[in-house]
Amino acid sequence: MHDLVIRGATIVDGTGAPARLGDIAVDAGKIVSVEGRAGAGSREIDADGLIAAPGWVDIHTHYDGQVAWDPYLTPSSWNGVTTVVMGNCGVGFAPVRPGKEGYLISLMDAVEDIPSETLTAGIRFEWETFGEYLDALSRLKRTIDIGAHVPHCAIRPYVMGERGAENEAATPEEIAQMAEVVRESLRAGALGFSTSRTLVHRTKDKGYVPGTFAAVAEIGTMARALGDVGHGVFEIISDVIGEDADLEWLARMSQETGRPVSLAARITNRSGMHARELWQFVKARNEQGAHIFNQVPARPTGILMSLESTLHPFATHRAFKALTKLSLSEKVARMHDPQVRAGILADSPAVRDRETLRMVTMFDTIFPLGDPPDYEPPAESSIGARARAIGMTPQELAYDTMLEKGGRRVLYGPLAYPGYNLDAYREMLTSGNSILSLSDGGAHCGTICDASMPTYILSHWARSRRRGERLPLEFVVKRQTSETAQLYGLADRGILAPGKKADINLIDFENLQLRAPETVYDLPAGGRRFVQRAQGYKYTIVSGEVVFRDGEPTGAMPGKVVRGGQHN
Repeated sequence: MHDLVIRGATIVDGTGAPARLGDIAVDAGKIVSVEGRAGAGSREIDADGLIAAPGWVDIHTHYDGQVAWDPYLTPSSWNGVTTVVMGNCGVGFAPVRPGKEGYLISLMDAVEDIPSETLTAGIRFEWETFGEYLDALSRLKRTIDIGAHVPHCAIRPYVMGERGAENEAATPEEIAQMAEVVRESLRAGALGFSTSRTLVHRTKDKGYVPGTFAAVAEIGTMARALGDVGHGVFEIISDVIGEDADLEWLARMSQETGRPVSLAARITNRSGMHARELWQFVKARNEQGAHIFNQVPARPTGILMSLESTLHPFATHRAFKALTKLSLSEKVARMHDPQVRAGILADSPAVRDRETLRMVTMFDTIFPLGDPPDYEPPAESSIGARARAIGMTPQELAYDTMLEKGGRRVLYGPLAYPGYNLDAYREMLTSGNSILSLSDGGAHCGTICDASMPTYILSHWARSRRRGERLPLEFVVKRQTSETAQLYGLADRGILAPGKKADINLIDFENLQLRAPETVYDLPAGGRRFVQRAQGYKYTIVSGEVVFRDGEPTGAMPGKVVRGGQHN
């Protein structure tokens, strides 16, 4: 008798093969048969009308702190994710010298908008090396699996001290020591190495994070460490400027080491390549033997703005400052006062940073976000267009809109939304040189909640899109299961097949739906974050155990630390 039998599911197995009806049998946490009629099970789930798909493997998250206090890793687990990879963009919490933990906390706060107070209250630093970090995480119970890169921003100050934190040039001896740390971390189970080379990632004192200007020789030596050990992904975020302007070094590095590069490119008017040039470059170099994957999202990174968020159109107005420490209800009451309203609307943003100013003033690309949310809104639904249509200023309409629902109404500002549609994202998603990524789960607590992208790529792209071509269901499942797992060498998951780990989502596909993002205060020290639930996940199964039923946890905690180069 099998431990678990899933009866009569529509099986979308993660390979891209056509969906088919059948049973799935599970024993000892692994799949033993797929399709056909399985024998009896100690437990059986009637999956008639449900889709069975592998659990989602989300490769770009920042749960490095949250793993220390949250066994559920919400909101990712609410959205069908069964494996997360953290330590992206060069930031993380190991290795670390005793007494220097506060520096890594401040970096995570500055780069990923995870409050220092929350991290300080929530993390017990019981490690120095990266291997000890993974060991400490292994002692904690959790619902889903976790893995991590070893981050450059931690390695540099660990080896070089203040000089590393201040981005001074490393000596050959220090580079050799850093490479050895990478090798040791990979042997201990790191899934790769990550680094940040973007000017957006700043420290609390407005400096640049460690490694931003590291010489190509330093970066190349880290990459060769991956080649020496024989596993791991080289993950990098870059503005494609300076030494990165043509990225030839990155292609050579990948080809020489045989290790894949996962590239999050921030293309701006300062970059050495335009977006299309970058894609052409990656395609050409991959045809010559490189292994570069452009990280692409299922929708634009979206800034969420409300009276509870970090950023909104009036957040930096001097006239609004007096309200910032009030409770939400007190804030709403004051903002309904005509004099307060007039004072705030007469003011202007006190922002020097051009990008931030654009986020809070470009009302033609700021939209009210409903429930369910629309992440592909037409131009005429923007705050700017609606304000013109009714004879108001955009500021007036934004002000009044945010006061709706007791001050909980959310505005959505997609950062890159060409043509007021997602056609450009469809083109990226269908490229053979891309990898689905950039959910940023666990990060940007007060401004972004894109951890729901795994649900969005199914519900929007494979079913509900009205303003352009959709994508096949089998394709979008493959994109976030077997493809992401294979990139990281996780050969035991991502496909529904005999011998594979029984990480399975059972989904009511026709009713799969995202709910509106909401602000909660459930982080340590009362920290705030946006979360987003989904409906339609009937069961989420990890290693053969049901961990969520209808979006609620069952209490099962089969989650493990996934270690690179090993069978997990």
